[in-house]
Amino acid sequence: MSTILSSPTDSAAVRAGQADVLFPCAAPYYSEPLVLTRADGVWVTDADGREFLDLFSGILTTAVGHCHPEVVERVREQLGTLGHTSTLYLTEHHVEAARRLANIAPGALRRTFFTNSGTEAIETAVMLACMYTGRSEIIALRYGYSGRSVLATNLTAHAPWRPLPTSVPGIKHIVSPYPYRCAFGSPCDERCLDAFARDLEEVIQTTTNGKPAAFLAETIQGVGGYIVPPPGYYQRMVEIIRSYGGLFICDEVQTGFGRTGDHWFGIEHWGVEPDIMVMAKGIANGFPVAATITRDEIAQSWTAKTISTFGGNPVGMAALIATNDVMVRENVPARAAERGRQLRAGLEALAQLHAWIGEVRGMGLMQAMELVEDAASRTPSPRRAKALLEAAKEEGVLIGAGGLNGHVMRVGPSLLITEDEMTEALGRLARACARVAGN
Repeated sequence: MSTILSSPTDSAAVRAGQADVLFPCAAPYYSEPLVLTRADGVWVTDADGREFLDLFSGILTTAVGHCHPEVVERVREQLGTLGHTSTLYLTEHHVEAARRLANIAPGALRRTFFTNSGTEAIETAVMLACMYTGRSEIIALRYGYSGRSVLATNLTAHAPWRPLPTSVPGIKHIVSPYPYRCAFGSPCDERCLDAFARDLEEVIQTTTNGKPAAFLAETIQGVGGYIVPPPGYYQRMVEIIRSYGGLFICDEVQTGFGRTGDHWFGIEHWGVEPDIMVMAKGIANGFPVAATITRDEIAQSWTAKTISTFGGNPVGMAALIATNDVMVRENVPARAAERGRQLRAGLEALAQLHAWIGEVRGMGLMQAMELVEDAASRTPSPRRAKALLEAAKEEGVLIGAGGLNGHVMRVGPSLLITEDEMTEALGRLARACARVAGN
C-alpha cells in the first residue's frame, strides 16, 4: 500500500512522494528535482531554503511575477465573496474579463469563450472553425505543439509528445518555418516564402479534399524551441489558406500579453488579423484560465449546446482582471521590448564565447539558445542542454528546455523583471555556461 505524505518538510520527502503517488510521465526537470515552496516576483525558494532567480516563470505563465500582491488580494477578496459558478449563470467579472480581451485583441476579435487551459482553448478553436466552415480538415505546422488531449496531441508534431498513434483524421502538417534548419535555403529569408507557399498549396491539393477548415499555428513555436518565422511568412500563408476558404487560428498561448515586446500579441508584429485566436498561460498570472476569441459571425456559428463548469469562474476572472490592470499600468509590451533587448544582447555575448551555442533567437522576453555539438554540422546537442540546465540550477537560475531533441534552452521571465535582476540573471547564466564549457 502506498503511503501518502500529508506534511512533507523537505525536498527528499516530496521527491519520494512524487515517485510513489504521481504519474511518472509528468517528469520534473533535473536529476534531483526541485521542490518549490514559496515565491515572490522573479524569485522562488525551495523546501531546503535555497533561492533561485526564475527565468522561465512557470513556462511563461507568471507574467507579472510570482504572487503579485494586487492579483493575490483581488483573488482573496473574490474567493470570500463568490468562489464558483458555471456558465449557466452570469457574473460581472465574466463579462468584464471578456471586454478586457476585446479591448486589446487585434482587429474585430471580440467574442470570447473561457476555458481552463491552452489545450481546451485549442479544442474550442478547432471545433469552431469546423462548424463555421462546414469542413473538417486542419493544416498545422511541424515542430508545433498544441496540448495534451487526443486532438491536441494529433495536432502536435513532436514524436516525444504524441503518446498514441495518429487517431484523428483530417490533420495535415506542413514544413515549419525554422530558419536555423530551413528545408529550402540558408539563410532562410523572404526568398524562401515561395517554397513555403508551394508546400502549403501542395499539401492542400494532394492530402486534403481541397477544402481545409483552418490553418493553425503558434506565432512563435514554443515547445519547438522559440522558432521565429522569416519576415512575410504569416502574411503569405494566411492569404493562401483564405484563398481556399479556410480560417487562420492563431495560437498565442505563450506569445500573448506583451511577451514578444511592443505589441499585446505576437501576430501583430506581422500585421495579420487572425480569424480565431487562443490564449492561456500569462493571461491570469498562474490561475487556470484560457480563452478562445473570434469575430461575431464566427462565434454565432456554434449553435449546439455547450458548457464549461470552470471556464469563466469568478476567481479566475478576478485574477485575469487584476493581471490585466497591472499589465496595462506597467505597459508590459514596452517593458518586454526593453528588457528583451538586454536579454538578447546578453545571450548573444554568450554565443560569441561558446561555439556550441549555435543560434540565439526570439522576440521580446521570449528568447532561446539552440545548442549544437559544433557550429559546422549544427548537430543538436541534448547532452549539452541537459548539462546547462543542471549548471544553471547550481548557479541559482531557472531556465527551460525545448526543441525536438531537447537541445534548446528557453528563457521567458516575468514581464516585470528589472534591469538589475536581468543583469544578475545573465551573470548567473554566464557562470553556468562556463561550467558546461569546462566539462
